[in-house]
Amino acid sequence: MADSSELTPTRWANRLTQMLDLVKGEDRYPVDVEELILEYSRSVWPDDPVLKIVSQPIRGFEGALVPIREEPRGWLVISNSAASPGRRRFTVAHEAAHYILHRDRIPAGGIYCKEEDVSRRNGKDIEKEADTFAAALLMPLHDLRRQIDPRAKPTLADLSALAERYGVSLTAATLRWLEITERRSLMVVSTEGYALWARSSGPAFKSGRFIRTSGSPHEIPVGAGALRPDLADECRLGLSHPAGVWFDEDVEEITVHATAIDQVISVLHLGRAEARSHDGEDDPEQDVLDRFEANGRA
Repeated sequence: MADSSELTPTRWANRLTQMLDLVKGEDRYPVDVEELILEYSRSVWPDDPVLKIVSQPIRGFEGALVPIREEPRGWLVISNSAASPGRRRFTVAHEAAHYILHRDRIPAGGIYCKEEDVSRRNGKDIEKEADTFAAALLMPLHDLRRQIDPRAKPTLADLSALAERYGVSLTAATLRWLEITERRSLMVVSTEGYALWARSSGPAFKSGRFIRTSGSPHEIPVGAGALRPDLADECRLGLSHPAGVWFDEDVEEITVHATAIDQVISVLHLGRAEARSHDGEDDPEQDVLDRFEANGRA
């Protein structure tokens, strides 16, 4: 077994996933991440555990990991009570990653993570590592592939079912799905007619289908469902666009107008791509079950 100090975020998440699968079985979702990190930290690092996890109103950040230096020594995890339950679950998993992976590098006052650090999966350095851990722990690939075939074109109902199964936001579930799909698809999050950020699946990115949101603002195209809150029901079912709206090819757009958070979430499906194999060699997050089977054969 590898030294725990040498484990990547994904391998750490897979280690905990293996433990949960053995103890609680396959239908154990959503992960009770608070119970997990409290019990695991006390068992593995009894002199420096997570002592408490609290959810409270906070401004300017979504979560924090703060050291407690008086006796008993340990750590406090904070999440924003104003966030949705799914967002809070991901935030706690994100802060748990900081505890497991980074606590020897955290400043004396703790680490405070902003909304973009725990929602977009595109942070830098330790924030990106914490997001990688959280997604892998809450939505393991071997289970995700059982829920949606990587070749399938999911509907909003399919993606919403993923979010419900894993107890995360629709955004987090869709980002995770984009990591396994063999289709050319994108997610675009926008507000007031401009894209805040976007993410492409691997096949979409390789075919040149992506949206740049750094630099000058990217305007949502005229005719897109993202600009039509008056067609909210039709947008949720899916709109078919001819070439020239989103890209120079036909696009199916599924859009949710999330008025509560003043954002619009769009999933764009393009034409089918060539299937990719999952032999584990080029998969940075090899399935836990794949490794079990490989070890058994060995």
